[in-house]
Amino acid sequence: MVGLDWRAIEAAELKVDPFDHFTVAQALDPRSAATLRDDFPRLRAPGSFSLEDAPPGPALAALIAELGSLRFRRQMERIFALDLGERPLLFTLRGQCAARDGRIHTDSKTKLVSLLLYLNETWESPDGRLRLLRSGRDLDMAAVEIPPTFGSLVGFRRSERSWHGHSSYVGPRRVLQLNYLCTESQSRLGLLRHRVSALWKPRAAA
Repeated sequence: MVGLDWRAIEAAELKVDPFDHFTVAQALDPRSAATLRDDFPRLRAPGSFSLEDAPPGPALAALIAELGSLRFRRQMERIFALDLGERPLLFTLRGQCAARDGRIHTDSKTKLVSLLLYLNETWESPDGRLRLLRSGRDLDMAAVEIPPTFGSLVGFRRSERSWHGHSSYVGPRRVLQLNYLCTESQSRLGLLRHRVSALWKPRAAA
């Protein structure tokens, strides 16, 4: 069965070191790996793609619908003690990692909460593993490291100290990104930015 492991989501708890975040080691039914692999669009370029420019297959689309559900939103409100109300959502997909990716950053001020759901069946490399950092200057000052393995989920509250990044990695690295944004206008601008960016990339989906 493809979908979220609601028991795991509902058991997730807020951690505050190095900033407000939660992790779920396996947020999906592991048996869904092959189905989601086949439904993930073939992204040939690095960067984030909108769902319009990289349409997911039916199983992945169903998973995205679950992540966009009121039930999931209520869990995020519980974890972060935050009223998300009618905050807009932005979904994007990444399938390829470039050497420049993973540089330390906090995410833009347009975002309230950022979530990353990794969809790589395995991950052998020591590089490309997300690090939640205590410093904006040193990638080695990590409080938490998250491997981008299938079903690994991390969410964090965006702030001026929500530093994160990963060591340089080149190659396939599949991740579904979900952001709760501050305003609807920012959602439209974010979608437009990703769509314009896609025009300059190689054909996203084969």
